[in-house]
Amino acid sequence: MITSCIASNDQTPKPYIVYMGSPLNNNGDSAEISELTHLQMLSSIIPSEESERISVKHSFHHAYRGFCALLTKQEATLLSGYEEVVSVFPDPILELHTTRSWDFLGSYYSTNYNYHASSNYDVIIGVIDTGIWPESPSFDDQHIGEVPSRWKGVCMEGFDFHKSNCNRKLIGARFYDIEDQDSNITKLPKNTTKPNGTPRDRVGHGTNTASIAAGAFVPNATYYGLASGIARGGSPSSRIATYKACSEGYCQGSAILKAIDDAIKDGVDIISISIGRSFVFQTDFKDDPIAIGAFHVAERGIGVVCSGGNEGPDPYTVTNSAPWIFTVAASTIDRKFQSIVALGNNVTLKGTGISFYTSGHAKTYPLAFGENVHFHPSLTSQARYCMPGSLDAKKVAGKIIVCMNDGWSVSRLIKKLVVQDANAKGLILIDEQEKSSPFDSGSFPFAEFGKIAGAKILQYINSSQNPHATIFPANEIRRFKPAPVVADFSSRGPATLTENILKPDITAPGVGILSAMIPNTEKGSSLFGITSGTSMACPHVSGAMAFIKSIHPTWTFSMIKSAIMTTATISNNLRKPLTNTSNLDASPHEIGAGELNPIKALNPALIFETTMIDYYNFLCYYGYKEKELRLIVSKKNNFYCPRNSTSTTKKELISHMNYPSISIKKLDQGVSKVKRVAMNVGSPNATYTSSIIGPPGLIVRVLPRKIEFVKEIKKVSFEISFDGKKASKGYNFGFIIWSDGFHKVKMVFAVNVE
Repeated sequence: MITSCIASNDQTPKPYIVYMGSPLNNNGDSAEISELTHLQMLSSIIPSEESERISVKHSFHHAYRGFCALLTKQEATLLSGYEEVVSVFPDPILELHTTRSWDFLGSYYSTNYNYHASSNYDVIIGVIDTGIWPESPSFDDQHIGEVPSRWKGVCMEGFDFHKSNCNRKLIGARFYDIEDQDSNITKLPKNTTKPNGTPRDRVGHGTNTASIAAGAFVPNATYYGLASGIARGGSPSSRIATYKACSEGYCQGSAILKAIDDAIKDGVDIISISIGRSFVFQTDFKDDPIAIGAFHVAERGIGVVCSGGNEGPDPYTVTNSAPWIFTVAASTIDRKFQSIVALGNNVTLKGTGISFYTSGHAKTYPLAFGENVHFHPSLTSQARYCMPGSLDAKKVAGKIIVCMNDGWSVSRLIKKLVVQDANAKGLILIDEQEKSSPFDSGSFPFAEFGKIAGAKILQYINSSQNPHATIFPANEIRRFKPAPVVADFSSRGPATLTENILKPDITAPGVGILSAMIPNTEKGSSLFGITSGTSMACPHVSGAMAFIKSIHPTWTFSMIKSAIMTTATISNNLRKPLTNTSNLDASPHEIGAGELNPIKALNPALIFETTMIDYYNFLCYYGYKEKELRLIVSKKNNFYCPRNSTSTTKKELISHMNYPSISIKKLDQGVSKVKRVAMNVGSPNATYTSSIIGPPGLIVRVLPRKIEFVKEIKKVSFEISFDGKKASKGYNFGFIIWSDGFHKVKMVFAVNVE
């Protein structure tokens, strides 16, 4: 069972992760020898009278070395001083960053792209999440070939999961030392006993993300009549391997590290992780389980795609920001779920939200504002927001209740449960600004409005002796404009740890996404749900990468990442710049390079490949010591830090990495220069000319202005200089565009002028 151990004093043992860097053997260390070594280390610091603690919860030995064990703070400090140890840190609790979207992206399936004729590589996506519901039609293996012979994974059995639950689509399933809490939303197979562990999803999140990344074609998919159509993942012919490292919305860092290590050993090509920690608790990369695992994954040429977090719209909130991670922001698609409310004064208002009636029709009920049905006068302000314990159930019963939703102290779900528990007949929320993500209220009538419509509702309540209203079931509006729009919840850059690397990298659909879900106990339960979050955006990118990998099997993860970033869309369906929910132009700190465009990414013309040497140099520039680097870097690479990495301004050198975007944290009165190397993957004989789209005052020069490729020359370097003497203070954004007359290769930049 996942636990968060809070020590009463420093001598109370709690789970710690001991990270020891890359394996001594390039093919991974022996499991038995590794565990014996770990036990010997524990024996050297744990008192003999507490010998029962000399045990390892998780041991990592394939892609990286380390283990998880119960330690006191003093013991952890002692271990951190061992020469073979990079870092020791408390085992963190991470959180989940929780159809039509592929049509909107201009997917290959909606543009008649001959996928099966062109595909020549079997891609395996590893999904680290809450497990999977294998009976979902999204994981049907019809029309898919035999399991690739290179696959070395397993299908672990649990109390409610058998080897027969795996197939040619779901080729692997593992679970770790976690235990689901009892859940009344999960309909488990009959005749099951108390769980001891299972790959089966009892939360729904893992089933959602796996189906978005690689779900099979499912015709007539719908969520109680909404979002009807063909459900499919980004790469329907790709295989799925699930690694259950989370339970009931929480994920333990050591389980994620073990899952990543297993995924590498099993033979996955891409790892999709819709998990992270709050930006408030971000730590150094060597104390971050996802950053550690993803680094060693990159050393083996495997891609890691992560959600950027749901703590927007404030800046400096993006997480999973290491440069070797593909960090994804969330946006809307051209579909809106509309809820209509008819007031008793014949005024009809159009809001947002998802609710449906399983029987009967919409009815009219008395309408009341929360602060007018308070439990006690002292609770008036709390009742305004429908906070728990603030409402009088007798006054609420039989009415539609209106609540304010300005802050995030109480979630929309909690407000719904508060009024529902008091026998209300519906809920109307009023926001300062309209939320981009529709709240799913199920069969409980619901609608949400911005402040303008909300003022009309409150005015009606205050001016009527007998206010009443009707909430109608949600309806779906397709081809909604503008779209995409950056989701209000999507975490923003700059990245606090890596401001010289632009984060997030890319934006993808993450609002109102139809995906597979676990069935609940109700009769006629839907097999699909509508969900929002960067959790949903992340597998869109994972699926797109799998699709591109299947067409270009020799391309590295970094090459595919570059192709996606330099071909990203920067305009909406009104042919205007992408915007946020405040109707302002979205900046690269909100959208990265732009919106995912899988088709264009197939033919990017130029690639900016970030190599492991770039990542090693990053560690040098970031400030890691030579001793730490000797442990972290793969033993097969005889790497030494560049001489200039010891300078006092070495973090500025991070901007020189061959990354597909440019970020400069601090541009003083002088001129800053960075270098990039372009690789030609288009026509062998081509000339590209550069142009600049940038803000007034910032002088951007590219030398040489033209770059030429011939058959023998595949790579060409160039230099970009930024002069901010006349530029506005703060971040300046723009694009460097290379064109041969047919292609436009866009490199976004963010330069902070001080």
